[in-house]
Amino acid sequence: MSVELSVAPMEGLTTRVFRKVHSEIFGPADSYYIPFVTPTSEPKFTERQMRELNPALNSGLNVIPQLLTNKPQDFEWAAKALYDLGYSEVNLNLGCPAGTVVAKCKGSGLLRNFDVLRPLLDGIFSQEHQIKISIKTRLGWSNPEEFEDLANLYSQYPLAKLIIHPRLKTDQYKGDCRKEIFEANFNKFSFPVGYNGDIVSTKDIHETLGRFPTLSMLMVGRGLVADPALFRKFNRGSAASKAEIRDFSEKLFTGYTEAFGSAKNAVMRMKEYWFFQLNLLSTEDKLAKKLFKAKDVQQYEDAVETIYENSDILPEARFGWHKPL
Repeated sequence: MSVELSVAPMEGLTTRVFRKVHSEIFGPADSYYIPFVTPTSEPKFTERQMRELNPALNSGLNVIPQLLTNKPQDFEWAAKALYDLGYSEVNLNLGCPAGTVVAKCKGSGLLRNFDVLRPLLDGIFSQEHQIKISIKTRLGWSNPEEFEDLANLYSQYPLAKLIIHPRLKTDQYKGDCRKEIFEANFNKFSFPVGYNGDIVSTKDIHETLGRFPTLSMLMVGRGLVADPALFRKFNRGSAASKAEIRDFSEKLFTGYTEAFGSAKNAVMRMKEYWFFQLNLLSTEDKLAKKLFKAKDVQQYEDAVETIYENSDILPEARFGWHKPL
């Protein structure tokens, strides 16, 4: 069974630092989606955006940028610029449920505004593109029945791929994925379909592919951040060792320190990372709290050292056991 194993775009987490370190230690994923870039009316990427998009920083990896916009003209210039940079695919974000995004009628905010979504897609696909265009979507805004209309709309365009997170905007990330809706619709499309949502173990991968055997892609976010060896394990490789996890987190910390020019800022980013990573370790809750309460680099490093000294790697990540302060 051949399926593309892809790393989801998680803002602030699956950055160029993560991609570089993950690929070096655990082997590269089949693809990495860059957390969304928002193009503006000025047809030029900012210096900050280029820190993620610079091809030299993603050398040797299959990296797909994601755009967040509701204006076809902004998508047009950005897609062309990405192609000129050497990218072969661009992804349109129709799934982000964040309030600040939705309020601007972007991301999943478009799923309840066909008066904006349809002209956006018409405008995008009325142009000839040398770059392939994929979409990442949710099932709808607040009612699973909305996906029928969305599916009919998407089917009108020559998508390279449709990646579906089977939740509604109003679900946010709570509750189970609505797999029954996905199952009733994913075979309707003429283009490849990917699945994203709540895949956190090799068992989840096998069960998802068993239920949806014609999938072309599985996209994994928090499960891969928690267990960076997840894809390697699925491909019959070894599980992550404690030495690898330690090397991984130390190189992430070094990389973020260099990227931010500040170890203190890197500590804050690493706390976001550890929120997921701790799910793979047999760490006591009191040690986790010590880590999340760390106020400076020394406290952070002491807390991490204590965790390594008193924890073992678990067979699979165990989500939901701790609530960091």
